[in-house]
Amino acid sequence: MKHRLLRVNELVKRELSGLIARELTFDRALVTVNDVSVTPDLKNAHVYVSVLGSAVRGSAMAKLEENRATLQALLAKQVVLKYTPHLTFHLDDSIERGARVIEILQTIDPPTAEEEG
Repeated sequence: MKHRLLRVNELVKRELSGLIARELTFDRALVTVNDVSVTPDLKNAHVYVSVLGSAVRGSAMAKLEENRATLQALLAKQVVLKYTPHLTFHLDDSIERGARVIEILQTIDPPTAEEEG
């Protein structure tokens, strides 16, 4: 990936996460922007968010989708690009998968001294 596109991804991620924190409130959920992938033509942006609070995951994603146009307009004021990318939100469950892997690794018994040598 080109260096310029990496900088655009980070800039959109930083500004969008700030906008979500200021403009939207979520009941019993913590929403974080994990990654943003802007297409090379700058017309689309895939936003990967994680929602902590599994009971309200669907409602948090629905709230992001219904406020997409507002977030996109506010982003256009903050970030000056040739095109304002169309935001597409995706649920990123990598944090939960990582926590599950750590949990599984902790259940494995460590080898005893007799088994090692």
